[in-house]
Amino acid sequence: MKTRLHKNSDWATPTITSRYLEEAPLAFAGGRYHVDPKGGIARFGPKSFAPQRRHPTRIRAGFIGSAETIDKAAKWIEEAAKGVRGDEKHPEFPGFDEDRGFFSKVEYDGKWNEQITHTELESISQTRPARTRFERAVQLLEDKLRILAQKDQAPEYVVIAIPDSLRGKCRVVDYKDAKTGHVHRDLRRAIKAAAMKYRMPTQLIKQRTIEGLDEDHPSKIAWNFFTGLYFKAGGVPWGPVGLLPGSCYVGVSFYHSLGSEAPTMQTSTVQAFDENGDGLVLRGPDFEWDSNKNKTKSPHLKLEQAYLLMELVLKRYHEEMKQAPKRVVVHKTSKWWTEEKAGFEEYLRTRVDKYDLVSLHPQNSFRLITVNKYPPLRGTHAAVGDVDFLYTTGFISSLGQFHSMHVPSPILISDHLGYDTPRETLLKEILVLTKMNWNSARFGGLLPVTIRFSRLVGDILKEIPGDREPLPQLKFYM
Repeated sequence: MKTRLHKNSDWATPTITSRYLEEAPLAFAGGRYHVDPKGGIARFGPKSFAPQRRHPTRIRAGFIGSAETIDKAAKWIEEAAKGVRGDEKHPEFPGFDEDRGFFSKVEYDGKWNEQITHTELESISQTRPARTRFERAVQLLEDKLRILAQKDQAPEYVVIAIPDSLRGKCRVVDYKDAKTGHVHRDLRRAIKAAAMKYRMPTQLIKQRTIEGLDEDHPSKIAWNFFTGLYFKAGGVPWGPVGLLPGSCYVGVSFYHSLGSEAPTMQTSTVQAFDENGDGLVLRGPDFEWDSNKNKTKSPHLKLEQAYLLMELVLKRYHEEMKQAPKRVVVHKTSKWWTEEKAGFEEYLRTRVDKYDLVSLHPQNSFRLITVNKYPPLRGTHAAVGDVDFLYTTGFISSLGQFHSMHVPSPILISDHLGYDTPRETLLKEILVLTKMNWNSARFGGLLPVTIRFSRLVGDILKEIPGDREPLPQLKFYM
């Protein structure tokens, strides 16, 4: 479709064109395909089940919590692993056992449990001020993780079932520090950072979830919980189809260190993926950013910083893949500044055959209005001149479903530098990467996993001191 908005003898507005990009399938066990994560696993099993290169047949699960929450969490997992009925809006969860669903089994043993006693809970709840209470709660949970990690046969995965009495008092904390200023901390992020010391993948679960009081449908909860469990235990739930071989996909975002008194110090975070969907977490070098001086809150790298960041990414890629990528695609949410672009290009130009630098971000100022009662199709692409809008959410034609309560808006792709890949290919890759969140079984997200996870990673890296190297595996951040 092409629409001319306005034209007279003096000027013309850009032409709007729109088209539909067909939904790419995902890969599951035995090399079979399906467009939906839930449908593919229910029919074929997870990708790593056949061939069984990374399939975990049995998973040792440990628990941290009160006597009550440990017992309820274990029973909830055992019951949900048998399968959970769905309804017209929520697909049935097929189970998590040797003969169904993910074809994997959770193993339990009392020696893999660490109980938070009533005395410990009371002691923390009575602690003042809030900062000290929060720090004591984190230390208590870290002590429990350390004990589990030091066992002769440690659990491979730890469920942290925090009692409501502890979560209610310690979920977040805000305080003023003499050196760093105003500080905001989150218990989940702090625990994830602490668990990395012991190489422990964790899953925090709310008491109301294991008591059946969660507002979400039980099958949706089970799908998300067990998909994350399978991935954290080493499995691959599904794989992408349509990403170009030899490509390295990189997401760049920035985060403030804890505390408001050092607003100029920020660190870049990078999420590198290959065409199979495997990712690595990297922490880039610190750099200074003065929002007032630069007249924008969006941080940008200087030439040498961008160069060093790209050098770090490709070095780690080579260490993991034993070869250099043929192509690099970099995603970030702010437009490319001249110096920043020059740093990336200077490094990439002589080291890879092709590269593309892409800027994309959510927006609400542009929408397409359909002539029927349905929202626009996911995969609808509209171009206004050289600017692209892509619906990564919307009505899913292949399933005949709409997975949101809100009117969808397309993401904006405002910068594409490098031009080594056709625009349509880049857009299709973005759609594929929105489906690569192994922390849930959702059909797709608004942003590609490169951007989504680099933001998530940044939240947790705030809790890791600069002198401690963060682990590169995604499972420790999810």
